[in-house]
Amino acid sequence: MMFADLPLANPLQRAIRAVGYETPTPIQEKSIPSLLEGRDLLGIAQTGTGKTAAFALPILQRLLESGNFRAPKTCRVLVLLPTRELAIQVEECFRQYAQFTAISTACIFGGVNDASQKRNLIRGVDVLVATPGRLLDLIGQKAVSLKKLEVFVLDEADRMLDMGFIHDIRKVVALLPPNRQNLFFSATMPDSILDLAKSILHADPVRVEVAPQSTPIERIHQELYRIDKRRKDALLKELLACHPEMQKVLVFCRTKHGADKIVRVLEKAGVKCSAIHGNKSQNRRQEALGKFKKEEIRVLVATDIAARGIDVDDVSHVFNYDLPNEPETFVHRIGRTARAGKDGVAIAFCAPDEEQDLRAIEKLTRVRIPEEDKSVFGRLPPPQKETPESERRNARGRMPREKKQKENAPREKGAAPKPAVKQSPKQAPKQVPVAKNAPQPAKPAQNQAPVAKSGDSQPAPFKKRHRRNRPGSRARRRMRASGDAG
Repeated sequence: MMFADLPLANPLQRAIRAVGYETPTPIQEKSIPSLLEGRDLLGIAQTGTGKTAAFALPILQRLLESGNFRAPKTCRVLVLLPTRELAIQVEECFRQYAQFTAISTACIFGGVNDASQKRNLIRGVDVLVATPGRLLDLIGQKAVSLKKLEVFVLDEADRMLDMGFIHDIRKVVALLPPNRQNLFFSATMPDSILDLAKSILHADPVRVEVAPQSTPIERIHQELYRIDKRRKDALLKELLACHPEMQKVLVFCRTKHGADKIVRVLEKAGVKCSAIHGNKSQNRRQEALGKFKKEEIRVLVATDIAARGIDVDDVSHVFNYDLPNEPETFVHRIGRTARAGKDGVAIAFCAPDEEQDLRAIEKLTRVRIPEEDKSVFGRLPPPQKETPESERRNARGRMPREKKQKENAPREKGAAPKPAVKQSPKQAPKQVPVAKNAPQPAKPAQNQAPVAKSGDSQPAPFKKRHRRNRPGSRARRRMRASGDAG
């Protein structure tokens, strides 16, 4: 099947030719006919298979056929996405596909001033691409209404519902009109998330699954290096220096501070790189992403904020500097390469405390990642001996499996208990025996200064009393005078 065979309007066919599409991908071929009929759809496809065009083209076709017009401060199509970068990318795709029509688009997201976004919504828009937080904020300010909505799209559904957006999604769904078309697209769909998605979709939705869930693309060549945490920087520098074909490299790490640290190490080695993470402003993140797309920098270091939906062409290598805690995230990370029918390489660094994450990834993907040649380790500095403090610091709150089994193992019968640590008893001060009839030392009078002992070099200081209680004070003299008068 060709795009020319699909029942799309001439302006859309013209835009498809301008973009350069000829043959639809499997997810597009299976989704577009059902969406043109107005049915709800749950699409499961690997990253980089053309999910955006699979729902954007039929939505634009239905908007052209309906003949309705947008009302002020309303939208006809709502597309919810988890990140700002993904929202900007999807809005650009809608704009490209609708460039020969009168359909308007807008994108709203947090992290920037909302004044321009509210101005774009005054006259209403046909397609609104948004992140949940900023959308609810503008709804609360009555800058936009969802009463006239016709199509609701939830992209990266598992991530949106599983990573803290579930409450925002329920708030948005409660504001939607009942007569609408629902679309769910994601690369992975666990059973628990699938049940929740079905509760939002209408009855009997169309399910389109192009590839087995969480299976990496076959064109990705995977490599594994087992190395301690302290030498990961040296290994990354050595691989970049030995392989000049690595010209467009994505490096994924777990933390924001870790991303900045990798950038400092690579810049010191003469590698042009930049980082994007949550602490960067939106302008800085867009600037770094733009430089990476134009190949002005060789390496882009990112946290999982860029693991989903960032469409960067011709990414040659993806490094998993830190293995993710969630196996599904690994699939999205390596999906940044081998897009549009091209080949790619995914390299993973595995520290001793990340073996559990590696086993979970291999179990989910049903692929055993081959370990690469260890000859490169000979060009690295020798490993440093770990101290107990560094082990606790690098364990991320975990305990090695062998050590944990030893501590939790039940004790055998007859085994001697652990020796208790002896504590030295505190020595009490010696008591001097006192005779029963011995005279007690006289206490000093109330107003008498304490007598200094014979062995003291200086006399004991006089205890300072409150002025009102000192003899001869004005208050005492007044009291004495009033008593004499009486």
